[in-house]
Amino acid sequence: MLDDFMTRAALAGVGVAFATAPLGSFVVWRRMAYFGDATAHAAILGVALALALQISIFAGAVAVALVMALTVTLLSGRGYAMDTLLGVLAHSALAFGLVAVSFLSGIRIDLMAYLFGDILAVSRADLAVIWGGAVVVVGLIAWRWSALLTATLSEDLAYASGVDPRREQLILTLALAITVAVAIKVVGVLLIAAMLIIPAAAARPLSQTPERMALTGAVIGALSALAGLRAAFVFDTPAGPSIVCVAAVIFVATSLLDGLRRRSS
Repeated sequence: MLDDFMTRAALAGVGVAFATAPLGSFVVWRRMAYFGDATAHAAILGVALALALQISIFAGAVAVALVMALTVTLLSGRGYAMDTLLGVLAHSALAFGLVAVSFLSGIRIDLMAYLFGDILAVSRADLAVIWGGAVVVVGLIAWRWSALLTATLSEDLAYASGVDPRREQLILTLALAITVAVAIKVVGVLLIAAMLIIPAAAARPLSQTPERMALTGAVIGALSALAGLRAAFVFDTPAGPSIVCVAAVIFVATSLLDGLRRRSS
């Protein structure tokens, strides 16, 4: 079954959806959209370093994404507005990554595949990495779910409950770095933030509890991946952007339904 490239692509898309859904919920709740974007952009530098050092691209992307996320956490509140700091770091990391790639001699690299994803070229080894990463991310979030929710609601409430908000932030940072690394092959560094935010945002009007929002986001992400792949096959469009387009359409639909429901009530 896994010899069919469309089957592998579908499994890869669903695996990424499962990883991004619970993490994306916290990104939405904590208003960390720029944070996720900066971490994703830094991953291209990790790809370049991995190719130069001849190590796993997954390992390189995780390492650099984690360094970027930790840097943002350490520098926040030191004189710069958060959006300014994230903008500088995100675009600088992307630029340095692209320049570093240009210095790699004797290595053929398809930059478009890393920027926008190449889900149709996913191999069995890629599937193992994607699903392994998804299991780790979901396991981390499930393990710290109550503590993460408490820290998200209020830092003072977290301290009163014996929860260290900085520790929970580090756990989210680690989960984000892993998610970025596993999603590169599917949607590329420029669209990873979209898959983190859009399914979770689309699930928000349909959910009355945090747990339901995470589960609904996973379903929306998986449907977006499958429908996006189908659209790419039928209309001969790029697979990664097609997946994001479907997710965006679902977001508009749920937002309209929520608006109609509010007017009628």
